[in-house]
Amino acid sequence: MKVLVLNCGSSSIKYKLINMIDNSNVASGVMEKIGLKGSFLKHQNEGQEKIKLEGEVLDHQVGIEYIIGVMTDPKIGCIKSLDQIGAVGHRVVHGGEEFKGSVILNDEVIAQIENCIDLAPLHNPPNLKGIYAVSALMPDKPQVGVFDTAFHQTMPRHAYMYGIPKSLYNKYKVRRYGFHGTSHRYVSNRVCEFLGLDYNKTKTINCHLGNGSSICAIDSGQSVDTSMGFTPVEGLLMGTRAGDLDIGAVTYIMDKEKINTDAASTLFNKHSGLLGVSGISSDAREVEDAAYKEGNEDALLALKMFQYRIRKYIASYMAAMSGCDVITFTGGIGENSDIDREAICKDLEFMGIKIDKEKNKGLRGKEAIISTDDSPVTVCVIPTDEELTIAKQTIKLVEQL
Repeated sequence: MKVLVLNCGSSSIKYKLINMIDNSNVASGVMEKIGLKGSFLKHQNEGQEKIKLEGEVLDHQVGIEYIIGVMTDPKIGCIKSLDQIGAVGHRVVHGGEEFKGSVILNDEVIAQIENCIDLAPLHNPPNLKGIYAVSALMPDKPQVGVFDTAFHQTMPRHAYMYGIPKSLYNKYKVRRYGFHGTSHRYVSNRVCEFLGLDYNKTKTINCHLGNGSSICAIDSGQSVDTSMGFTPVEGLLMGTRAGDLDIGAVTYIMDKEKINTDAASTLFNKHSGLLGVSGISSDAREVEDAAYKEGNEDALLALKMFQYRIRKYIASYMAAMSGCDVITFTGGIGENSDIDREAICKDLEFMGIKIDKEKNKGLRGKEAIISTDDSPVTVCVIPTDEELTIAKQTIKLVEQL
């Protein structure tokens, strides 16, 4: 069976078609600028050159119809007909407390996802658009929702509750939910396979570092704490997100700048982080160039803040789990920046974390051990594969129908 995996954003659709017989990629791509001028599709069949196609795409249904048309095209396609797609798996960002795992999508489940829109107003609506589109275009295909938040539903109450009146939790479910759950699930599993460890007996700290970044403490296969909270803005310094920030500073800035909650949300989500501190870019590569090649002090400060906060979270999660067996780096920065990996692990030798500079140097996007042979904590780079995780979750549920 082949599974189509969809990740729908507000103006984009990322997709991957996976052959579940051997977990191989059949095709992948991204449709961008949906509903805007200059819509285009970048599509690649496995083992072939990437192609770019342009055309007006008004909404997600048209976009998915366009993608399906390309995949089934006799000349440039990868499958003969839709009959070869057995199921569709959707990334859904927020499942609230309703969903503790992946689920077959039906009218009742879709209604529950709609009820979570208030918790993720930027993410759940486009996720739902993808679900609606597939329901219209391929009504006979089973669909599965895989939630970013579900993996973290194992966190204990003392880890996910905030120090606010409990009545606000009871009324509005204000609590830490955590995100990047699909990535954390995949990488924590994969690193144990890679090292030959028992997943259910291993303590792992997973660092998913990219434009959006989060850290997760995984004890015996369960998420016990994570850095992102009620929204993805909490935790680490990110590309454009402020991360941990004193609420008093938020209200102070709002008062002084005379801005409302929408403007404040934009400020701390879109104009802060590496971009806000460096004044250069949200792209870590550009900030690194400015810091290390040009000597830009603001860029260097931004990187030091980024690295320092990660280091603190690693140390705190080692305390939370009473130790750690494995630390993993994943995501665009985690997989490709040897500079950041070395800087993050620096001075953590007292906690049993010893980086081998030669193993780490120049390593990009490959599974590898980067710690010394005598390091009590094994440090690895493990490229994430969220699409494969979604596909596996999808096939598991579909086979039970």
